[in-house]
Amino acid sequence: MAEQSESPVESIMEKISEKIHHHESSSSESDSDKKPDPSESMKAKIWRLFGREKPVHHVLGGGKPADVFLWRNKKVSAGVLGFVTAIWVLFELIEYHLLTLVCHILILSVALLFLWSNAHTFINKSPPCIPEVHLPEKLVLQVASALCVEINSAFSGLRCVAAGKDLKKFLMVIAGLWVLSIVGTWCHFLTLFYICFVLLHTVPVLYEKYEDKVDPLAEKAMFEIKKQYAVFDAKVLSKIQVASLKAKRV
Repeated sequence: MAEQSESPVESIMEKISEKIHHHESSSSESDSDKKPDPSESMKAKIWRLFGREKPVHHVLGGGKPADVFLWRNKKVSAGVLGFVTAIWVLFELIEYHLLTLVCHILILSVALLFLWSNAHTFINKSPPCIPEVHLPEKLVLQVASALCVEINSAFSGLRCVAAGKDLKKFLMVIAGLWVLSIVGTWCHFLTLFYICFVLLHTVPVLYEKYEDKVDPLAEKAMFEIKKQYAVFDAKVLSKIQVASLKAKRV
């Protein structure tokens, strides 16, 4: 009798314990769901080229120029690239001159409009509507102001480098100008401009497509460059700075 009276109590206790365990397991599952995924946090903290935190479209300035460089509209991007290629072919391969090309285009346009304006009565067509073209003063002032700011910043940077205040920046400027001088001996300015334009139309879109593979390689390369620069700084630059300080004291 005692065993029969204890069995329902034990069954009730077992049910209560099962409910408690079920509640604890469900709460632990909900807590685990609330915790951030480590893979997502790793993705958020992944190293990006040039330390960027925004997409490539925002880095390129956004808007229509970025759409053209990233081939958002393939027809427009292909048209721009084709037009620049035609200009490069005319001036570099066919050796057409800019002034000659402009004069020939103006001669053809003015001749056609003049003939059309005088012959519209004989061909039973309306005269051409020649629009009045004028540059807005506000746009010209904005472009001039932007160019003035960039030129002044470039001059101030060169002045800072020439004053000997930043040895690292001085070496970077010298190396950049030296590389440009070597590239200038290989090709003309128009060819260099065309190469840069083609690179702007190919490199950003390829990087946007394969950035998860490019960024780790770039991170390794940047680490190696910093390592080599630290060695160069310890062996060469530090000695130059010490010598310049001694010379100033003397």
